[in-house]
Amino acid sequence: MTDHDRNSEQEQERVVVRDRRRIDPETGEVRTPGEDDSPGGAAPVEEPVEEEDVTVTDTGLDPRVEELAAEVAERTADLQRISAEYANYRRRVDRDRESVLVGARVQFVSELLTVLDDIDRAASHGDLTGPFKSVADKVVSVAQKQGLEPFGSDGELFDPSVHEAVQHESGDVTGPTVTVVSSVLRRGYRIADRVLRPAMVTVVDQAPDPAAPAQDPEPEPAGSTGTESTEQ
Repeated sequence: MTDHDRNSEQEQERVVVRDRRRIDPETGEVRTPGEDDSPGGAAPVEEPVEEEDVTVTDTGLDPRVEELAAEVAERTADLQRISAEYANYRRRVDRDRESVLVGARVQFVSELLTVLDDIDRAASHGDLTGPFKSVADKVVSVAQKQGLEPFGSDGELFDPSVHEAVQHESGDVTGPTVTVVSSVLRRGYRIADRVLRPAMVTVVDQAPDPAAPAQDPEPEPAGSTGTESTEQ
């Protein structure tokens, strides 16, 4: 074979015939565009799609899902801790505010204790009458509005935390005894659970009364009259 023949054969192999007629001459059907674009009417080859490599842990979850769940749990724990700290802060602030208010009331009412003592002495002597009684009632009302409560009465059990005994009588009792208040020389006062002044009393030992359980006495109105307030 000569060089001319080989060149002719190569040129024939390079010739590609594309049938672009819209109607197939053999079937008479309308062709779909692109059906015969490839040589010989061969269907185009689809390129393979790369699949994403997803790693699954022992728990059956994507590691990213586990990471997000751990982050959510951490943020939730932080929020709960901050909420608890804020609640403690609010309670501490409320407690401090209440303590300041009580302290202010204590300081104010403490200046009135001597006036209340004078009112008690005047009442025990029958001098609390006329205009003086009206003024005394107003002073007592102001003290009560500040939370002032008097305490101390005859016959109640002696309590060293609220009573100041200036005289102790043993009495003529054998066997078990209890110490009770026999006389109140000066009433005590308190605001809430804070004792401003203990009650000055005399005490006596006597046999316990089984029919009378030990109870704290009911607070009396400040400045009220009574036989328990006598002049020392």
